Amino acid sequence: MAGQRITSRNARFQQWHALLANRNKRKRQGEFLVQGVRPITMAVEHGWTVRALLYDASRPLSRWAEQLPRGISTDRVAMAPELLAELGERADGAPEVVAVVEMPPDDLRRIAVHDTFLGVLFDRPTQPGNIGSIIRSADAFGADGLIVTGHAADVYDPKAVRATTGSLFALPVVRSPSHHEVAEWLAKERAEGRPVAVVGTDERGDADTDAFDLTQPVLLLIGNETSGLSTSWRELCDHVVSIPMTGSASSLNASNAATVILYEASRQRRLSARR
Repeated sequence: MAGQRITSRNARFQQWHALLANRNKRKRQGEFLVQGVRPITMAVEHGWTVRALLYDASRPLSRWAEQLPRGISTDRVAMAPELLAELGERADGAPEVVAVVEMPPDDLRRIAVHDTFLGVLFDRPTQPGNIGSIIRSADAFGADGLIVTGHAADVYDPKAVRATTGSLFALPVVRSPSHHEVAEWLAKERAEGRPVAVVGTDERGDADTDAFDLTQPVLLLIGNETSGLSTSWRELCDHVVSIPMTGSASSLNASNAATVILYEASRQRRLSARR
């Protein structure tokens, strides 16, 4: 790599550093930070716009890092290791590369609806790690996209991005202000002949997940970690399902519950495909 060098906490470094903790600046600048071989590789492979690659100026690059910029047009910045360690939020030394990646638009049309659609909606999540975990599970079990609604933790918070282990770049994830925008999107899809069933999750559901048909086009709703689904979302549900449990726990962590239901949907769909 060749390009600029940054050895002090100059204005550009401060701009990137603000992306770590300042959600408003991430939104205003339309970018976020990514580290790790797999996440950065997936961002490049899935065609996300990489605005800058920041690398440790004090050591030779690995073959992966040398080859990374090929085929993409981006700024390449050699950075003092102590500054790169700050951007990587690492106490054990600088990561080899940190990528500055452009956010895609929050447009529900990025999520493709079809005859076997499986979508997930997370209402008002408070924990970035839970968002990341659900993105990872949704990707693993073949979902078509995730919608995050309401006043919520940020999808592009570094904790959320790390928790996805790269799946963020393989799965459309869209932030929506409220249930209104999603209801309009669903109404349009249904009017065009795609009858998506809205299925909420609650410990007092109408049916157990394994007794409910999850092979149909489905949007799964996961509620806030503390208060569950809001009244507005409950009113939009066509069905409410629950996960059968035999232990003393009355409920599961939101990301664990989503993973269980996504696995059940995947299981049912695999069985259906074999028939």
